[in-house]
Amino acid sequence: MKVPFNWLKDYVNIDVEAKELGDMLTLSGSQLEEVITSGDGIVNVVTGKINKIEQHPDAEKLVVCEVNIGKEEPIQIVTAAKNMKEQDVVPVALHGAVLADGMKIKKGKLRGVVSNGMFCSEEELGIAGDEPVHGLMILPQDAPLGMDIVKYLDLSKSVLDFEITSNRPDCLSMVGMAREAAATLGSSYKMPNISYNVKGNGNITEELKVEVRDALCRRYMARGVKNVKVEPSPKWMQERLLDAGVRPINNIVDITNFVMLEIGQPMHAFDKRELKSGTIVVERAKDGEKFTTLDEIERELTSDVLCIKDGKTITALAGIMGGLESGIKDDTTEIVFESANFEGVNIRVNAKKLGIRTESSSRFEKDIDPNLAELALNRACALIEELQCGEIINGTIDVYNEKKEEGKLTVSSIWVNKFLGTDLSQEEMKKCLDKLDLNTVINGDNLEITVPTFRVDIAIKEDIAEEIARIYGYDNVPATIITTNTEREPKSKKQRLDDLVIDTMISSGLNQSISYSFVSPKVFDQISLPQDSGLRNVVKIKNPLGEDYSIMRTTTMPSMMECLARNYSRSNDICRLFEMGKIYIPNEDENKLPTETNILTIGIYGEVDYFDLKGVVENLIDALGIKKVSFERLTTNVSYHPGKTAELFVGKTSVGTLGEVHPDVTENYGIDDSCFVAELNLDKLYEAADTIKTYKALPKFPAVTRDIALLVDDEVLVQTIEETIKKTGGNYVETVKLFDVYKGKQIPEGKKSIAYAIVYRDATKTLEDKDINKVHDKILKALEFKLGAQLR
Repeated sequence: MKVPFNWLKDYVNIDVEAKELGDMLTLSGSQLEEVITSGDGIVNVVTGKINKIEQHPDAEKLVVCEVNIGKEEPIQIVTAAKNMKEQDVVPVALHGAVLADGMKIKKGKLRGVVSNGMFCSEEELGIAGDEPVHGLMILPQDAPLGMDIVKYLDLSKSVLDFEITSNRPDCLSMVGMAREAAATLGSSYKMPNISYNVKGNGNITEELKVEVRDALCRRYMARGVKNVKVEPSPKWMQERLLDAGVRPINNIVDITNFVMLEIGQPMHAFDKRELKSGTIVVERAKDGEKFTTLDEIERELTSDVLCIKDGKTITALAGIMGGLESGIKDDTTEIVFESANFEGVNIRVNAKKLGIRTESSSRFEKDIDPNLAELALNRACALIEELQCGEIINGTIDVYNEKKEEGKLTVSSIWVNKFLGTDLSQEEMKKCLDKLDLNTVINGDNLEITVPTFRVDIAIKEDIAEEIARIYGYDNVPATIITTNTEREPKSKKQRLDDLVIDTMISSGLNQSISYSFVSPKVFDQISLPQDSGLRNVVKIKNPLGEDYSIMRTTTMPSMMECLARNYSRSNDICRLFEMGKIYIPNEDENKLPTETNILTIGIYGEVDYFDLKGVVENLIDALGIKKVSFERLTTNVSYHPGKTAELFVGKTSVGTLGEVHPDVTENYGIDDSCFVAELNLDKLYEAADTIKTYKALPKFPAVTRDIALLVDDEVLVQTIEETIKKTGGNYVETVKLFDVYKGKQIPEGKKSIAYAIVYRDATKTLEDKDINKVHDKILKALEFKLGAQLR
């Protein structure tokens, strides 16, 4: 739930900053995800007027624009946009600009013509909301030229983004969050104006009938408005909607969206001309029946889908989306406001089945309060009167068969204190509950609580205790020590991580081996270690068993190669081993013990390549929960193949090496097959480990895979390409999988062909082609701009 900070102030007196309020609300039970300030990342974007538009000489789809940015000399911009005209004022990203998504803009040439930047849309400025954007953002003609767009659009406003759990649908509204904010701050909140006057002629009950034929509709209300004037909403309403991520359309549609965000009750406005039968029927669709929704997509329905019909013709999918024909038009003069309530599970199932997730469906699926319908309808009528865009007529249609009543709970104050471990007075408990509109009466030792219908999450005494605790302050509740009796001490962090590493290696198909920590001085020559290498500086054993065990090892590679050689000599075609051991680096002060480092060594051969080894290492990284991992090409370690070796980094810290053993080294050990070894510093890996697991639900919506084949320079790393794809694609990109690398006659010298499968998925909806195409095109442009990649 995006809560614009300035909008919240309309209902609550707030004397703290947005971030502080978000932290306070988190402590009182409303989880803050982030504080969004849309203009923070935007740099060097200004307003500019298009003086002249000419066709590009060598590109049919491009035009060349002369742009006045308030300086003596105009600049030149080449663009493919089509929705602008001469004298339009638009946002202009100049050379060196940074857009909302982090993209950097530089001047360059497009098909041989210089372009000193680019024009911007709402999406590129981070203010597009959830609606699709078509073309550039056109600014008012009176916009001052050359003005910073962040300042002009006032993009420095804060928006608090809260994660609202499914049991708190009342918080999916500005009023709901105002109630929480007031309770947290210890102040009060005010409800929006819901009073209005009836001015229009006629009565809705005489002009329209409503038949509810299915129990899935729990309440249906309607009210009529005549002499409607469809025009843009006032600036203050547009700003509120944009701050909440909803794009303004016109005053009537904006009122329904504004009320939905403010009250938490979705509404719909019908053009009364389209209700030709004079009867609204709420019933299910027929199997195979087709209907075109507002997004201009024809959908095939089933008998599970609840519909709003004009007699027998479908005009809207109940609780999900309206129809294309019944929407508000520029010449609409009479409307019918719908405010209804539908069964949540049915809305959720059908919205998912139809691939439509809207602000409306996301609220209905959480079973919002049916009593909100009247409040929302009154608020919409009050806004009609306030904006002077219509006249409300007499009458209200209200089909409400099973009215939802307030709940009653009696809870012992003694039990609450015992349950929480507190010593609160009844008056303090009452004060906490009253702040949340849980009206409480003290009766002896008991609290008699009236639970409003919008609090669907309160049903038992434990719920009341939770409300008292969070408003009183979790940090004020004394800690209760749990007494336990364990027969053995718990494992240390290192022991737990050691067990995790062993389990991960075994589950990756490896067997554990153990070797001696003391080795022969000859092993350094066997792995081709240079004579001046620091690893030849060793701890010597004073009373060795023999020359082969006379020094402490400084690298585990020789030990692993000996194990692989022993298996190879015994005709084992496949070998998969790992060892967890130590290396010993002598201290400069001979009187001090050497530095012991825990090392994980992996050794494999037989029907494997570098990527098998890398996969095992990635399994380990995932198991340890390590973030910010990268692999960088390594050519300086003479024990490994220079073209098939990588150094592993966590952040900027090197934590190990992995790759193919150099053919000279494998020959020294009598192995005729390719061997692959990894040496990883477990101590550094454990420092970066984060094994706390959090639950993540399975994806609710299908994924879409797109393949791309790119032509890039030889020196461009695969890792760089993948990072560019993931960063540009943002949350839409779920995985990026390399499936082909090709160099041959059809590829120019110094180039290579790289093919990827990109999996797109949105956690909130089923992605449509237009959504994917937009992100996919952005990725291709980023690859071309940053890496010089060409699409094959």
